[in-house]
Amino acid sequence: MNLQQVFPPESILLNLESSEKEELFEEMLQNICSRLPSVNRDEARAALLARETKMSTGILPGVAVPHGSIDTVKGIAGAIGISRKGIDYDAIDKKPVHYIFMLLGNTSDDAGHLEALRKIAILLINPSFVSKLSEATSAGDVWDMLGDGENYMEN
Repeated sequence: MNLQQVFPPESILLNLESSEKEELFEEMLQNICSRLPSVNRDEARAALLARETKMSTGILPGVAVPHGSIDTVKGIAGAIGISRKGIDYDAIDKKPVHYIFMLLGNTSDDAGHLEALRKIAILLINPSFVSKLSEATSAGDVWDMLGDGENYMEN
């Protein structure tokens, strides 16, 4: 599983317009569902919101990783969003989030879902990766950063 496959360039949204978590989920799910029509939007929204009731996925300063498992996704699907103004997310640190990595995995593939989360976590604990996200001017920039991160993980 490669993060560039999970997050193709068309899944990278550089200028999110949402200002609140549920609005953000709708905006990012619109992207995923338009690219992958088999994904049931209601099922995906419900899975994301159910996960948030356990604990906020706004886990790092400025970063959220909403995720859930559903039956209608094949493999792992994702979208990356960048909000220049910040989103009220009910994050653990109570501050707005600017970088969102949304993942949907199939309910029968917990290992794949966890592997994607593990790889994202490795990228996000690197402060230079997060600071470079703020400098991205295109989806291609972010996509290249994912590839560079994958290469780093392999070495």
